[in-house]
Amino acid sequence: MRMASWLWGGVAHIGLVSTCGREATPLACKDTSRGVQPLIDALVAGEPLPNPSGPRLPVSAISLLAPLPRPWRSLLCVGRNYRAHAAELSTTVFKDSAAKDDDWPIVFAKLPQCVVGPFDTVRLPGTHISDQIDYESELALVIGKGGYNITKADAMEHVLGYTIINDVTARDVQMRHKQWDLGKSFDTFCPMGPWIVTSDELDGRDTRIRGWVNGALRQDASTKDLIFDIPTLIETCSRGITLYPGDIIATGTPAGVGMGMQPPRWLTNGDVVRIEIDGLGAIENRFDYA
Repeated sequence: MRMASWLWGGVAHIGLVSTCGREATPLACKDTSRGVQPLIDALVAGEPLPNPSGPRLPVSAISLLAPLPRPWRSLLCVGRNYRAHAAELSTTVFKDSAAKDDDWPIVFAKLPQCVVGPFDTVRLPGTHISDQIDYESELALVIGKGGYNITKADAMEHVLGYTIINDVTARDVQMRHKQWDLGKSFDTFCPMGPWIVTSDELDGRDTRIRGWVNGALRQDASTKDLIFDIPTLIETCSRGITLYPGDIIATGTPAGVGMGMQPPRWLTNGDVVRIEIDGLGAIENRFDYA
């Protein structure tokens, strides 16, 4: 199942996208401001989804929005979760946090207000605020059944599905403040989409993630290479904290970010970043001073 949120005729809709990704069926929902959250709630409660509210539409005719355009609380994000990425930033971002035995993941938050759609423009903040804007291609999991102190053995029962995010980062701000939230949470710094694919159709523990900048492949890895796998992340994030339906956990980015290049290659006005995950789809965002 692919759950999506979109604009058509100037009106926001939620609904289902066909397996081929070419057709969208709107479902009856009075409040679409929270995207597909009502569909998540219905699935978790074991209730039927709303009835179709209109004809099927070609996806090419609609404007996709983030499936969860305003998560009700911050996204939980994981840093240093691919070994090659840990190595490429070992003298910068991770110089003070190199795990000796990989005991615990690095977890930080990204404000929900920075979420934008899968093809929206990402707004560059201006060089007086940051001139080190970077991309991070990531698989994000969406919680279905909530829970507290979830064990690794039970963790996958709590995964509703998956989506793509670009964890856009102002590296100089990230480094300056030591804790990462400010450098990760500028307005528009979390493109998300193109939809949520449920876990019965995609196993996020074994899929390929790739990222391009202006058509050049920069990132290419498998989620099998995660240092901390999805069950471990869910167990970690639910220790003492209740996870709720619709919560989002971003699983980390592979090697190939701009900061890891010699010299670093920061995003500039007009750059286009595309992220694709097998079995899920793709998002593509232009970076601009608009």
